[in-house]
Amino acid sequence: MSIEIPAGLTELLQSFTVEVLRNQPTDLLEFAVHYFSDLKDSETSGAAFGNDQNSTTRPGKAVNFIEETMQYDSENGEEEDEDDEEFVAPVINRFIRRASVCAEAFNPDEEDEEKEPWVIHPKTDEQRQRLQEACRDIILFKNLDTEQMSQVLDAMFEKVFEVEEHVIDQDDDGDNFYVIERGTLDIFMRADGVEKNVGSYDNKGSFGELALMYNTPRAATIITTSPGALWCLDRLTFRRIIVKNNAKKRRLYEAFIETLPLLTSLELSERMKVVDVLSSKVYCDGEQIIAQGDLANCFYIVESGQVRITMKRSRTKKDQEDEEVDIATCSRGQYFGELALVTNKPRAASAYAVGSVKCLVMDIQAFERLLGPCMDIMKRNIANYEEQLVTLFGSSTDIEDQNA
Repeated sequence: MSIEIPAGLTELLQSFTVEVLRNQPTDLLEFAVHYFSDLKDSETSGAAFGNDQNSTTRPGKAVNFIEETMQYDSENGEEEDEDDEEFVAPVINRFIRRASVCAEAFNPDEEDEEKEPWVIHPKTDEQRQRLQEACRDIILFKNLDTEQMSQVLDAMFEKVFEVEEHVIDQDDDGDNFYVIERGTLDIFMRADGVEKNVGSYDNKGSFGELALMYNTPRAATIITTSPGALWCLDRLTFRRIIVKNNAKKRRLYEAFIETLPLLTSLELSERMKVVDVLSSKVYCDGEQIIAQGDLANCFYIVESGQVRITMKRSRTKKDQEDEEVDIATCSRGQYFGELALVTNKPRAASAYAVGSVKCLVMDIQAFERLLGPCMDIMKRNIANYEEQLVTLFGSSTDIEDQNA
């Protein structure tokens, strides 16, 4: 017998699961009653006030889908004669809080290209060059093809900021995905009524994707600590390109991800989130993947091939170079590079490709946001590493001295 899953059920249950994991309620039934009651109230309120996203659309022009996040000098929609004026690309320099919207269901398999025009924000050559440089290492963009990346760059717009501006606030609805071009920002999370600083960004990185991917409220507050600039991608374009691309990636990696011991403690929805922030990279025989002593910004899962893990051992004589000793080999499904992320220390070992190797790569910020439930497993694995290192070097004290 064939059972048809109602439209929106998957997204609804996924959002509820995320909130349960985030809040850890003691009375799950009571929490569910309040959650779905609030959701229904939000939908009723949204219907009462209307949700016409296209009310400012001008025929023949690129449509702005960034609801209430941008202000123009001409808000009445009248056309201006720009034929005799030199074009100057717009720079938006204020953060305007976005009105709450209902979390709409989104089917990444639905072909919607014909429903809405693509968003385009004109840019100068200098702006586009800066944008391309800022986006070069953004992991969510790694698997986009040339056309998709061009559409993303077309849709992004610049926002400059000063000190102590709130870019996003915890529990707000998501409007944009942000890429940092320059500037510093602090991350705050509120739990049990207490707001704590849980991290920061220093002139690079990105944030804001989780609320857009999973129709959940903002999980943190981001406040600027210096003047700087962001590149912003609106919600609709993000979901039309990034979410749809990730849906294809999920289907490709779903079976592989389910076999990883690293992720056995995660719920299905959490494992799929991990897939969303993975990128793939290929290494040639003998190529160094990570270097001992480097700062850690990502960890790796071996998709195919083998990886040789080595560590330098100090020679007894000062005039001799340190010897590099093999300590482990990782094959398909195994992971490495997480030790430095857990201990917040530089890389304790190096890794080299043995033959052709393909790895899935996750950056440290995504690791911290999505893999909290795996921390205990990783710490148990650290004990195994230390046993191997003690065998090689004599004592854990020697290891700590080398990592100091």
